[in-house]
Amino acid sequence: QVYLVQSGGGLVQAGGSLKLSCAAYGDVFSINTARWYRQDPGNQRELVAKVTSGGRTEYGDFAEGRFTISRDNAKKTVTLQMNSLKPEDTAIYYCNAEVVEYRGLPPAEYWGRGTQVTVSS
Repeated sequence: QVYLVQSGGGLVQAGGSLKLSCAAYGDVFSINTARWYRQDPGNQRELVAKVTSGGRTEYGDFAEGRFTISRDNAKKTVTLQMNSLKPEDTAIYYCNAEVVEYRGLPPAEYWGRGTQVTVSS
């Protein structure tokens, strides 16, 4: 079993910064692609950023230039640094990861429980 434990988030004023972290615990041999999604009420879940096992990153248009996703393979963590936050960034942010639990097994997808980010104007 694998658990993705999220930390960070909270309330910040517009223009401020927050950092979200996602740590994988349990039977984790390696992590392939990891992603951050967000969802606010009434809207579909949207991709914020992703990072591959090789370190290649992609961002949603709204995140480009403001958010940075990174990973620490030794610590099995993925971080999302969010700068220049706007009220429209308010949402629940979810960590998602493709986890290989044992060598030779195909990856399985896991989700964190979500963390609230609120940006006040």
